[in-house]
Formats: sequence, structure tokens, C-alpha cells
Amino acid sequence: MTKLIKVEVPDIGDFKDVSVIEVLVEPGDAVEKESPLITLETDKASMEVPSPQAGVIKELHVQVGDKVSQGALIAMLQAAHSTPDKAVDHVSASQDAPPPAPSEKQPASAQRAEMHAEVVVLGAGPGGYTAAFRVADLGKQVVLVERYSTLGGVCLNVGCIPSKALLHIAKVITEAEEIGQQGIVLGKPKIAIDKLRAWKDSVVGKLTKGLATLAKQRKVAVIQGVGHFISSHMIEVRTEQGVKTVSFDHCIIAAGSGAVRIPGFPHDDARMMDSTDALQLIDIPKRMLVIGGGIIGLEMATVYNALGSQISIVEQLDQLMPGADRDVVKPLHKHLLKRYEAIHLNTKVSKIDTEKKGLKVYFEGHDAPEPQTYDRILVAVGRRPNGKVIGAENAGIQVDERGFIPVDQQMRTNIPHIYAIGDIAGEPMLAHKATYEGKLAAEVIAGHKVAFDARTIPSVAYTDPEIAWMGLTETEANKRSIDYEKAVFPWAASGRALAMGRDEGFTKLLFDKHSRKLLGASIVGVQAGDLIAETVLALEMGADMQDIGLTIHPHPTLSETVFFSAEIAEGTITDLLLPKR
Repeated sequence: MTKLIKVEVPDIGDFKDVSVIEVLVEPGDAVEKESPLITLETDKASMEVPSPQAGVIKELHVQVGDKVSQGALIAMLQAAHSTPDKAVDHVSASQDAPPPAPSEKQPASAQRAEMHAEVVVLGAGPGGYTAAFRVADLGKQVVLVERYSTLGGVCLNVGCIPSKALLHIAKVITEAEEIGQQGIVLGKPKIAIDKLRAWKDSVVGKLTKGLATLAKQRKVAVIQGVGHFISSHMIEVRTEQGVKTVSFDHCIIAAGSGAVRIPGFPHDDARMMDSTDALQLIDIPKRMLVIGGGIIGLEMATVYNALGSQISIVEQLDQLMPGADRDVVKPLHKHLLKRYEAIHLNTKVSKIDTEKKGLKVYFEGHDAPEPQTYDRILVAVGRRPNGKVIGAENAGIQVDERGFIPVDQQMRTNIPHIYAIGDIAGEPMLAHKATYEGKLAAEVIAGHKVAFDARTIPSVAYTDPEIAWMGLTETEANKRSIDYEKAVFPWAASGRALAMGRDEGFTKLLFDKHSRKLLGASIVGVQAGDLIAETVLALEMGADMQDIGLTIHPHPTLSETVFFSAEIAEGTITDLLLPKR
């Protein structure tokens, strides 16, 4: 005789009208005893409601977004090992099963997997390892999947860290050249490229070994391999030892992005490079073309130019670094014209021929040069999120046409127990955005009531001079018809900048015309990437120009330039003589 069991919301304490945030079954699904049916979320924690016994879901009476209380009907369950009948029992989900707890139970799919984790993190870049470590600290059992042999993802292994190590070397070389203007004449440096490469690798090694230790201390299980969804509760990881399957209650996707390739270019020629190739320092080419005038291309151009390469830049748009204001880019552009062979704006590469003596490049554009031959070409035209290469469709995860995974303010995808962070979750593609999002997703999984509420995400180009900006730019303000004012302090009036022989920069603050509150900031000059942090904090704290202008800054420092800009806004500056209003 078949029993049709009414599965109802069990005793959930004093909570009423609790949100259903996830429905884990459909009519026709076979479930085991204690398999989770739905997930509820209170203001204290999330909890799963398990099946009271094995059987088949015949009817489902809830959906995501419903509000339920104790006794509400969840589903009709046909008990296993019975024959059809009309008998109906009323069973609370807690009668034959333990009460739901804030930590989630294993899904039924866990029985088919080699491993099970409360949380799987796919990708161990800055966002991924931060998420894994934070959620482990909050008591969850974590598996971290990473394609590289060391943790850290693209950023630590072949991105942010090795590039900054080489940019430091570039800075030392160029400062040694420029100090001749102050009467200190040094000889031309000799580049021991193998030793330089080894030093760069040692910097990376120290950080990645540190991450491995932190993972071990937190008991985070690390699997090296390429992860791929096979269902909404399971991934497979292709490792050198074979395929491993891992089931999960929650998953955080931190799979990052990859370099964009331009169709039709001879990418199989070893002289064609992306940023990863460029960081290998295979050699120092005599002539090098960088396709793309964005941050990545300009940073690598800075390195190779300092090491001795003649650099040319080609950019399809009408300015370098299109995300920044034109006036902020101008000092950089002027500085680069003195050092580089050529900068071609409003120009694109139409064809590349591979020849024994080099790569012959053909250009298109209003002022396009004649065909040129280069020893190496770096293609740096952006990055593409990896949303389309992780088997997201097998889990029902929505991915847009560009490869981004849409998320809500808590980093949830359209599948409520799966989260996405970092590059794959939308622009800007920056490591510090990913780490913020990683902690957020971890805390949401642990039941914390948190959401993305950062007011700005700063951007930095580690060029020479550096460029940094945050909040509103003038370009955006004008497009959106925002009523703003600006205050600009020229570094030519900064004692510290003059003493460093680097007075080409300036600091610009945008503020609301009425409230006087800070709206945005842009800085161009040495160490701009460090200076921008003060303005980020000021924006987050809702500071106005008086708050910044009355804050005592140490003298003589470059940080004073932020203070001086605020004083200009307030009309109280004495280091410049302003025209009377």
C-alpha cells in the first residue's frame, strides 16, 4: 500500500514567514531519507529541510521566494517500497529526521561522488583562496580546486605579482638613468636575464608557498586540476591522476578570465605573446610592438623598455588607457613619447606576416604608418571571463554572451547555492574586487547578513608615471550630467615631488557642488597607486572637502597633494595663489 506523505515545514523555533531561497527537488525526483528538499533563510542562518523518508516527490507546493512557517505544506511524497493507493499521512519533515541546522546536509548526489564538501571553491586566485580561507575560518569543510600547480591563480603566478616585481626593476633602471640630471652619472646596466627571471620567480614562490601553508593550517583540501560542472551539486576535476568527482552543498565560482586573442593573427608563432608569455622573459627583443594601449599592455611596455627594447604602441581608440580621464593620461603620454619609438592612436593592426627576420605588421587608420617589422609582438587587448568553459550549463547557471555570470548583491547566481566572484562575475576585472567579493560570498554561506555595498573600486596603472582613479571620473560625470566641481593641485607646487625630480603629476578631486562631498579622485604621478587609498576611504566615509582639508597631513609628502586639492576646493590654500572668486 502506497503512502502519500504530506511533508511540512518542521518546528523552526520562533521564526515565521521564513524565505524559501532554494528548491532542491522537482516532481518525479527520487529522494533518500534526509535528502534536502528546500533551503530556508532566517535573519540568523540558512537551513535545509530534509525528507522524512525515502520516496518519490509527487507534488511540490513551494517555490523560491515563498514565505513559509511551521506546518506549511512543502511537498507530497510517495513512500518507497509501496503500491499505489490514496492513503495520506501528515508528516513534519522533522518527525523521522534530525531538525534542520544552519550547516547544510549532503545532497543525494554526494553518494555518487568520490569526495563531498560543504563548500567547493573553483579557482584559487585572490578571490578564490580568500573565499576558501574565510569560509573555512567560519567552520565549513572546504575543497579548493586550482588548475595551476601552486595556489594564487593568474594574479600570483602569471599576473599581478610577477609584473610588479619586474616593474620595480624597471623603476630602478629608469631612476638610475634619470639621476644623471642631478649630477650622478651611472654606467649602462648589464642585464643578467636568467638571474632576473629567477629572482622574479622567487618572489612568486614565497607568496604561493605561504598560501599552501595557510590552506594546510585551515584544513582546506586542495585539488590541482581543471574543474567542470556536471550537475548543480557536483563537479569533476581533471587531474594528472585522472578524473575526480566532488559533490557540494555550496559552490563559489572564482574561475577568472583569459587573455583575448585576435582572430587571424599568427598566434602559433612563438614571437607572438600574451601577458603570460611576456612575463616569462624569454629574451629582450630589439623592437617590440604592443597591441593595446590599456593597463596591461602599458605596464609590460614599461618593463621591456627599461630592459632595452624599442617599444611601439598601437591603440584603436583616441587615447591611451581609455578608462581614465584624458587629462590624467596626458602626463603619461608625454613621458612615454620621450622613451618609446612610436605611439599610434586611432590605429589598428590589419595583418601580420611571419618572416624569418621578424613579424611584419600592416596598419590601418588615419595616420597609420607604413608596414613595420618587429622582433616580438605583445597582444594585450583585454581579457575574457571564463564563464563559458566551466560547464555552467550542466548546473543550470546563467552565463551572458560575453562569458560573465550575473550575480545579486550577495554574489548568488541564478542557482541559489552557487556563487560567483571576481573577473567572472563582472567588471572591473581587478584582484582587490575579487577578494572583497570572496569574503562576502563566504560570509553569506555561513549565514551572515551581508551584501555588496562598496561605494567604489579603485583602479591603478603601475606605469611610469603611475595613474590611479576611483569613484566618479569627469568623463562619467559629463555623460551623466552630474553637477560637480573639481579641484586640481599641480605637483609642480609640491616640495616632495620637486625633491624627487618628478613634478609632472597632479591630484584631482571631484566633489558635489552643493554638499561638497567627495565624488571621485584621479592622481597621476609616482606612487599614485598608494596615494589613491586615502580618497577611497574618504568616499566610503562620506567625507566632504572640509573633512579632508582640516586633516593634518605629514610634510613634505606626496600625500599632501590630496590635502592641498581639498584646500583649493575650500579656498583656503596658501601654497598657491588662487584667483578671487
